Amino acid sequence: MGSDKQQQGLYICLVSVHGLLRGENLELGRDADTGGQTLYVVELARALAKRPEVDRVDLFTRRVLDERVHGDYAQPEEDLGNNAHIIRIDAGPDEYLPKERLWGYLNCFVDGALAHIYQIGLKPALVHSHYADAGFVGVRLAHHLGVPLAHTGHSLGRVKRRRLLARGESRETIEKTYAMSTRIRAEEEVLHAADLVVVSTRQEIDEQYGLYDWADPEQMAVIPPGVNLDRFSPPPEEFFPLICEELHRFLREPDRPILLALSRADERKNIATLVEAFGEHPTLRKQANLVIVAGNRDDIRDMDAGPRKVLTDLLLLIDYYDLYGVAAYPRHHQSDDVPDLYRLVAHSGGVFINPALTEPFGLTLIEAAATGAPILATEDGGPRDIIGACENGQLIDPLDSRQIGERIAALLGDPERWQRYSENGIRGAREHYSWSAHVEAYLAKVSHLFKAERQGAPPPSLPDHGLVQVDRALVVELACLGGAEDSKDLSQLVDAVRSRRRKVGFGIISDRPRREVLAALKELDVPIPDVLITRGGTQIHYGPRLSRDEGWSRHIGYAWQPDRVYNLLANTPGLEVRSRAVQGVNSVQAFIVDPEAFPGEAALENDLHELDIHANVVRLGRGDLLVMPVRASKGFALRYFATQWGISLGHILVAGGVTTDEDMLRGNPLGAVVLPEGARQLPGLIDLDRVVFTQDFGPSGVLEAIDYYDFFGECCLPEERPTPEGAGSEEET
Repeated sequence: MGSDKQQQGLYICLVSVHGLLRGENLELGRDADTGGQTLYVVELARALAKRPEVDRVDLFTRRVLDERVHGDYAQPEEDLGNNAHIIRIDAGPDEYLPKERLWGYLNCFVDGALAHIYQIGLKPALVHSHYADAGFVGVRLAHHLGVPLAHTGHSLGRVKRRRLLARGESRETIEKTYAMSTRIRAEEEVLHAADLVVVSTRQEIDEQYGLYDWADPEQMAVIPPGVNLDRFSPPPEEFFPLICEELHRFLREPDRPILLALSRADERKNIATLVEAFGEHPTLRKQANLVIVAGNRDDIRDMDAGPRKVLTDLLLLIDYYDLYGVAAYPRHHQSDDVPDLYRLVAHSGGVFINPALTEPFGLTLIEAAATGAPILATEDGGPRDIIGACENGQLIDPLDSRQIGERIAALLGDPERWQRYSENGIRGAREHYSWSAHVEAYLAKVSHLFKAERQGAPPPSLPDHGLVQVDRALVVELACLGGAEDSKDLSQLVDAVRSRRRKVGFGIISDRPRREVLAALKELDVPIPDVLITRGGTQIHYGPRLSRDEGWSRHIGYAWQPDRVYNLLANTPGLEVRSRAVQGVNSVQAFIVDPEAFPGEAALENDLHELDIHANVVRLGRGDLLVMPVRASKGFALRYFATQWGISLGHILVAGGVTTDEDMLRGNPLGAVVLPEGARQLPGLIDLDRVVFTQDFGPSGVLEAIDYYDFFGECCLPEERPTPEGAGSEEET
């Protein structure tokens, strides 16, 4: 890691890309991405940092500069205490975006997180990703750093797609709205890569992860989340918090028992059925008040379609049942109001109700339990475990409004049972769901991962190489050098780079073996580059002597099983495997000789997974396959090279255009697609601001990209360059 810092304890990296994360006043329920997961990761960071064996915890999230949200989210770093930090990474546009629009920028997030980790100079003991987009990031961080990966899904794409289809949504609409296939691919990838998957309930393993091809129950651990017992505690005898003033605006008799529902305005939360249960039960209407806290809102008409419909239906039902004076539905509440809302339930002798159609866990239930509020909750998922452990309430059928009403009324009419549930909840939350208990169980589960030997990348072994001097590098895919007809432009390109060799490094990258690349360079009259990356990123060599980077070979060779890969390919129908004598150390190449017999790359990847072989299958051409370790690719090799030689990714210009170039063109490098088939081969790059599709092709296109980024000068995007006046004064300084 390029640092002489003494690291005594564990450095743990948590990743939660989306959602507005900050240390205080979390905006829970603001939208679909500010639910319980945001609270969970902040509390987990704090709880881990309090442990004596933990030196530092960094919670990585996306930095947001947007006048529509608070300026807290624009701060690059926030101290959570006890050496826990929120680290905000620039990735994509400045503004706050739905998570579905962030997939194209996640490689930038990876690069930013790596830059921070290298800058502080500590070796992470663990990367723990939360939600699918963070899983995408976590896989790449873990592979780059050579460290274990833990993952918590929180919710799953296949489950959501099944639910949306059952509701009548078309597959086309679901894909367009939620980028569902991208999300599910990322979830499968993280399940394949993760050393541990943390779940809240056994039901998640059996009924949710069971829908995934690469889910392995042996890799999963049930660790229920914790509750902050300093925040969620029983009410004092005299109790009148600030939120009472807001509720009293709605209620004629505010001292009645409160029936509280607290959730996002989401159809899955099933608020409407609770309103129907209350409205249709005359006794409840006479003895209790209904309080619905469904996020914050200013104008329902300005909200997204989903929450707009939920809240509109809520208001229509309140009007239909004439619940004015007995139902409160405040427009705004603060994070600090949430514990007080639960305490009001307990203080008033009321009930907390979670009528959700599905509930993977139900963090609100243990928060309510800790304050002494009895609970009624859906018979799906987490509530079964919570009520089973705490014995502080009952399960309900979320589709049976009559049953819900009767069970609420029966509990309110039985003071002895109410008191027993209240006391059991307080005791059970402390016994089963404290953060200290959660973190103790968590560290016990992951401790074996810290002991596993994982070969990291050593410092460069060529300290006298010319690359030590450079501050930028041009890396070109071999195919982009063109042919004999491009010789003039190629000669100009090589001369331009070589004349600046004290400042600019030059690299060639290719899917082809080293000997074929060297033969092609000789034919094109291109001298040996400073760095040569071959076989799809599995081999790195330096300088005229072609010194092999043994550190890279050891890094990607972790758990690599070439003989087993070779044997599997040799026995796969429709494939012909090249002889062992010409295979790379960390790759196996085969050709599709019978497309009808070949089962396809996905089936081959499943076969590798079944054999517990962690490998990637890459299609090089119409009939050419390359299987390599999961830590290897062109993008991984490029970033390793940049880190080892201290070259900022923002000072690397990458020119490519073949299918396997995508991961090296994404992220923070300056990218250029310079092949005519590039738009067809790499359509996902077209809208990225750090990738230019040149008008010219081949060496001429590379020269065009050099001018576009002012690579030999400012070396940045055109919009990032200073004005002519600023440029002059900057030069003088």
